[in-house]
Amino acid sequence: MNDLRNLVETHVGNGTVPGAVAMVARGDRLEVEAAGPVERDSIFRIASIGKPMTAAVVMMLIDEGGIALDEPIAEWLPELAAPNVVRTPKSPVEDVVAAARPITVEDLLTFRAGWGFPADFSLPAVQPLFSDVHAHMLEPPLIPAPDEWLVTLSRVPMLHQPGEAWLYNTCSDIQGALVARVTGRPFDEFLAERLFGPLGMTDTGFHVPPEKLDRFTNLHDTAAAGEHTVRDAPDGHWSSRPAFASGAGGLVSTVDDCYAFARLLLDDGEADGRRLLSPASVRQMMTNHLTEAQRTASTLFLEGQGWGFGGSVDVEPIDPWNVPGRYGWVGGTGTTLHVTPSTGDVAILLTQVMMTGPTPTPLMRAFWQYATSGNVIE
Repeated sequence: MNDLRNLVETHVGNGTVPGAVAMVARGDRLEVEAAGPVERDSIFRIASIGKPMTAAVVMMLIDEGGIALDEPIAEWLPELAAPNVVRTPKSPVEDVVAAARPITVEDLLTFRAGWGFPADFSLPAVQPLFSDVHAHMLEPPLIPAPDEWLVTLSRVPMLHQPGEAWLYNTCSDIQGALVARVTGRPFDEFLAERLFGPLGMTDTGFHVPPEKLDRFTNLHDTAAAGEHTVRDAPDGHWSSRPAFASGAGGLVSTVDDCYAFARLLLDDGEADGRRLLSPASVRQMMTNHLTEAQRTASTLFLEGQGWGFGGSVDVEPIDPWNVPGRYGWVGGTGTTLHVTPSTGDVAILLTQVMMTGPTPTPLMRAFWQYATSGNVIE
């Protein structure tokens, strides 16, 4: 039994997860292992590892000149043209001031627009973000259509001024709404035409059609004693097309589809001889854009990492599995996707169990240790 198989089967066997698919690519060597009631072609809810894919299509529009990094988003998203900001992060939601400057496209890509989750979830302005804007993150059919969603968001004061601080999640959903407004196309259709289709990502989308439900996994909540309760079944929330295609966490995919996207990044935006992204845009996606103060203030999510466009960037080795330049992210449904441009490595892990918080799980850390060193943590 090889080490990757042993790692995956050990964590399935001890009840950490019901099933998992893991892939590690080092140059031309590709390892893929599946354990539990899943196969290599099983379809998973990939949650936040869809954020880099959302950022990639925004960069496509920038490459084409449809939008620019320094442009205000108000032209396309007038609902967000004049946001209010709480006077201090700890201020009541009624104690607001006007935004000091317009929100730009770059603010969205760097997660510094002003909306999003901080390390302290108890702050007053975070409560309506959870209850009104992101109440149904794992229930796509219940999220209102983009126009209504934007109006709801506009009523929630921002936690920080534009450009001031890194805040998690919300900006990816705004990016999806921006793409739809700029292109005049539903976000899911544009993604399918411009990214998933050219990359052959045939099992990636915002819902699973009936003919593929037999390959769609259950989503579980973590329970004690190695037991897991089903949170969403294959015929549940992802079995029909949602009104709101969440760029922050609504996608489903397979390990091979995720690998196709990872290869696009490592191949400087080219796939099968076709240019999808400029090399400059790929480099911008995988470059840290945060100041030291911004990344260290967000330790609950970033653990000292930087942030590119759509994913974190390891700027220094914090642990054995942190490789400078490694880019990617984790998903709340127990998923991870990372690429390391300097070595050409790819590491993808798809499981079926909800994370209990923003801190990576022991399985994720063990997987990264193997992916970066070839050794299994005992």
